[in-house]
Amino acid sequence: MSFKENSYQQISFTDSFSGLTAREQKALEKSWAKVFADEIFPAIDEKRFSVLYSNNASRPNTPVNVIVGALIIKELFDYSDDEMVENLMLDFRLQYALHTTSFEEQPLSDKTLSRFRRRCYDYETLHNKDLYHDCVNDLSASIAKLMRISGKIRRMDSMMIESNIRKLSRMELIYTCISKLAVSMNKANDSALPEDLKHYTDPNDFNRVIYHQRSTDAEERLKQLLADADKLLTLCESEYQDSTEYDLFVRCLSEQTVVENGTRRLRTKEDGGMNSSMMQNPSDPEATFRSKAGKEHRGYTANLEESVGKNGSVVTDYQYDQNNHSDSQFLQEHLEQMEKQEERTVIITDGAYSGTENTQLASEKNVELITTSLTGKFAPDILADFEFNEEGTKVL
Repeated sequence: MSFKENSYQQISFTDSFSGLTAREQKALEKSWAKVFADEIFPAIDEKRFSVLYSNNASRPNTPVNVIVGALIIKELFDYSDDEMVENLMLDFRLQYALHTTSFEEQPLSDKTLSRFRRRCYDYETLHNKDLYHDCVNDLSASIAKLMRISGKIRRMDSMMIESNIRKLSRMELIYTCISKLAVSMNKANDSALPEDLKHYTDPNDFNRVIYHQRSTDAEERLKQLLADADKLLTLCESEYQDSTEYDLFVRCLSEQTVVENGTRRLRTKEDGGMNSSMMQNPSDPEATFRSKAGKEHRGYTANLEESVGKNGSVVTDYQYDQNNHSDSQFLQEHLEQMEKQEERTVIITDGAYSGTENTQLASEKNVELITTSLTGKFAPDILADFEFNEEGTKVL
């Protein structure tokens, strides 16, 4: 697919906009679509995304400014991909906002948005550059300018982003990794698996092994799983080691188990290595575990910077990482990539962003860091009347 820039359409005499009544045109121009069409859509820089497409003469791409504009509108109204595609066909405000009122057929299909996200993800993986992030940042700056927000006062906070994965027990996790590798091996060579391991390729086997047996047999089932895992390791010594399924299988065993006196068993806290970065589900191997405010989270975290002014506020930058990435780390990375500010800038955060290094780094960028105090958690009553030595290691 080759890249072709989309010169956004001006309203013409043959445009469907001309078929609206005067009352309908007036209502449309008073809606949010008018601001989006005049201020946001023209500011989308398509050329930065040209690297995602071929230079060879072939079928041209779906207009990038329409895709990016649709992704923004999708988030504004909390649409799903399918809802966005359907609403663009039926809602004239969306067509007006994206300058597609002159199109005979709306350019988005059910796969357009997901394929574009995949292209951006693959490019970031290879080149460590998030094209969509850069585009959104530029648009945020334009919106802030439109709202007359100077950016001298900013707020920063983080939020948990849940991964769309199932919470797995350790037995379920090990079984799932074994099953995925077994299915992959069986597809490559249906005679690769011995008969006693072929049940892992059956979609109904998971329920039979995990749920349809007595709970008192759990220890025996686990021993059998670990024994089968060792068999698979031996079978994969010469082949299959280049597959993703094999990598996830080996990672699961290294994180969840240890070999002691020639026998594999589950890892315990005493063995070490039990931490939040351990794989939660092979369907999303990058998702991590974090407990925050008494709740368990599996997935990622977003760090948002918001510029504030008299006319409101707008998110002008964001960061995205695994959810065991601390707020303090986010701030350090943000300040390191920030250019020194010409005018004194204030960033207001909660206490989790505080620290001597952060304050010093902010000062070097001409930024005043204001953080709320960290109260910490209350000491348990049982500790109230105990006196410790200076190192806190001995009860006096």
